Amino acid sequence: MKPALLLVCLGLAVSPVAVGAQGQGVLAPAAPAYDEDLDFDPAEPDFTVIDLPTNLRLPRHKLAFRLTHRFARGLSVGSFSDLAADFFGFDGGAQIGFGLRFGVLAGTQIGAYRTSDRTLEFFAQRQVLRQGKQPVGLSVVAAVEGLDNFSEEYSPSVAVVLSRRLGGRGAVYLEPSWVGNTRTNPSAPGTADSTLLLGLGARLRVTKTMSLVGEIHPRLAGYRGDLGSGDPKSLATLGLEYRVGGHAFQLNFSNTQGTTPAQVARGQQGRRDWFIGFNLTRKFY
Repeated sequence: MKPALLLVCLGLAVSPVAVGAQGQGVLAPAAPAYDEDLDFDPAEPDFTVIDLPTNLRLPRHKLAFRLTHRFARGLSVGSFSDLAADFFGFDGGAQIGFGLRFGVLAGTQIGAYRTSDRTLEFFAQRQVLRQGKQPVGLSVVAAVEGLDNFSEEYSPSVAVVLSRRLGGRGAVYLEPSWVGNTRTNPSAPGTADSTLLLGLGARLRVTKTMSLVGEIHPRLAGYRGDLGSGDPKSLATLGLEYRVGGHAFQLNFSNTQGTTPAQVARGQQGRRDWFIGFNLTRKFY
């Protein structure tokens, strides 16, 4: 083969232009643009603190799974030996929740979450501001949940998620929310039917893979719970979180067993105690 002909053949082999059926040059498809939502964020690694939503973006067309578990045995019931004999509540019943979320568009995610008391919640979240271009992150979350597998006592809710990342060491959250139809017990004191809350949360990394988490949900106005006397305490939770790859395990201690917006708004349902629980999460990307 002549040298000139050999050079022409080599040029066609490495050229990004392909020859179409009509002999016209067609550019080869460009590589898809990288989605920065796929990057791991050490300050805001999950879609919830414990129950509070965060401003972590779910990449488009990706999935994430969440499991919650709140043991039914209060830590103050019986003596310490009784508690240890029941393995600190692990031998008893529990309220369990399963959730799945899906990234519809960049900055927009939807999901469903069901707890073992047959509460079913549907939610959607849209990011309005993204920290970096702005000093804070801001999202709006809308949800509706219903009892008995979404067949009765529907409770809508709307929350604003305001966050500030602390470099790579963690983040803090301020989340006002309104929850409707929180007074499902007709004999409960008062006449208010909805509740206005202010969620406060934080995540602080103590090692590369471990973080301290905490949140509290004080009620600002409206329905205040079913205890019947005094002022029922707002939900408060502390926990320790361990992450490896796309998995996270969180051991937590809460003064109620609620995990949905309406359950959190109702607070303690007839008893004052603390309960052991845990969350498991998994990202599929």
